[in-house]
Amino acid sequence: MRAAVVPSLGAPLEIRDVPKPTPGEGQVLVRIEASGLCHTDIHAARGDWPVKPKMPLIPGHEGVGRVVEVGSGDSPVQVGDRVALPWLGHACGHCRYCVGGWETYCLSPQYMGYTMDGGYADYTLAYASHVVRIPDAVSWLDAAPITCAGVTTYKALKVARPQPTETAMIVGIGGLGHLALQYAQIFGTTTVAVDVEDEKLQLAKELGADHVVDGRGDQAEQLADLGGVDLAVVTVPSPAAMRAAHASLNPNGRLVLVGLPADNRLELPVFETVLKGISVIGSLVGTRNDLSECFALHAQGRTRVVAETRRLEDVNECFEEVLSGQVPARLVFDMS
Repeated sequence: MRAAVVPSLGAPLEIRDVPKPTPGEGQVLVRIEASGLCHTDIHAARGDWPVKPKMPLIPGHEGVGRVVEVGSGDSPVQVGDRVALPWLGHACGHCRYCVGGWETYCLSPQYMGYTMDGGYADYTLAYASHVVRIPDAVSWLDAAPITCAGVTTYKALKVARPQPTETAMIVGIGGLGHLALQYAQIFGTTTVAVDVEDEKLQLAKELGADHVVDGRGDQAEQLADLGGVDLAVVTVPSPAAMRAAHASLNPNGRLVLVGLPADNRLELPVFETVLKGISVIGSLVGTRNDLSECFALHAQGRTRVVAETRRLEDVNECFEEVLSGQVPARLVFDMS
């Protein structure tokens, strides 16, 4: 089968013909129809994070496709089911976090496209317990970005506890942010979209943002004129953007961090944080249940995915395209 393989950390990906895997107990084999390109895939290929991925590696945690083979043991899915293979490839189900409904913080997790091979391949193994069914009303090309970009920002908003009387600011209207903006609208908040690119500011307007702020200008003044914001979800890996979002928060405001800065550092003022009662929250990704909710919302026509398709054979050029910041929202490899 065809697969895009990272042969060693930092090396260009290679398109290889590799053996099709066979599912073991509790696993399923999925024929991949589409796989989104997340910035995390680039970090994985380059070994940017303290915990290194397996090598060699087939990246991809936005793979979606159809189950074609089921391994031994009881399975919640069957051959023919349409499923998504999200970032959390497997959780133990027994630790305090799994039992408490926070499986994404499992103490012994497996990550799709990081500690196990992912969706940049014609076929991918997954654990039957952790794939998520995709409604027929959701296309493959829409389902792929929702599998990470969607559920990540949906969860980020949920942990911020948005209220209909509040104002939510989304910083970065890219692959994650354009969906975060729509979820903020679904939660009933007044929405503020912030970006530094004309194309993405225009996209925010098209998606119905109540206010659009150009981060290249005097962002603080523009946000002050709006009366500040009650919660801010920062999808970009920029400490400066995070500090600017923190400064815009009203009393009892919530700053939710999603983007991961390369140097792993962020300095915030303690005085203002304490006196204004500001909460700083990190949010990784959503659970299987969160992803099911995202698919249900999309099936109801309440969200729109903005993406462009690419060929898997062009994966290295696609990585550079994402790093350039010129991608409209999300790139998706069409594997059909």
